[in-house]
Amino acid sequence: MTGYTDEHAAAGMDAELPAIETWPNHYQGREYTIEITCPEFTSVCPKTGLPDFGTLHVRYQPAGRCIELKSFKLYLHAYRNLGIFQENIVNRVLEDLVKAASPVEATVEGNFAARGGLTTYVEASYSRESGFAGG
Repeated sequence: MTGYTDEHAAAGMDAELPAIETWPNHYQGREYTIEITCPEFTSVCPKTGLPDFGTLHVRYQPAGRCIELKSFKLYLHAYRNLGIFQENIVNRVLEDLVKAASPVEATVEGNFAARGGLTTYVEASYSRESGFAGG
C-alpha cells in the first residue's frame, strides 16, 4: 500500500458540477453520431495535487436530445481544479452525459498525458441495449 485511501478513490465523484444542457433532436430515428473532442482537458490528482492533462473524446448517438456545447464546455472546465482520478473522470463524464441526454449509445475516451513516463488511456461505454459496459 502506498498511502492511497478510499477517500482518494472516491474524490470528485460526488462533486457538484455545472449541468449539461440539451436541446431537442429533430432527427430522431436517424442513426448518426456526434463526436466532441476536448484537447486541453485538465484536472488534479487527488493524492498529489499535481495537475493532470489530457484529451477527452466523446462519441454518442443521440436519441431525443443533443448535448448543448457551451454547457458541456463549462461542465468539463469545472474539472480543472477538481481532485479526481483519471479513470473516474471518464466514467463520471459518461454517466453525466447519459443522464442528461439519454443517448442510444455513448463512449467517452480519456487519453492522458505522460506523468513519470507513463500515459493512461481510459474508455467507458454505454448502450441502451446493455447499459454501462461492465456495470
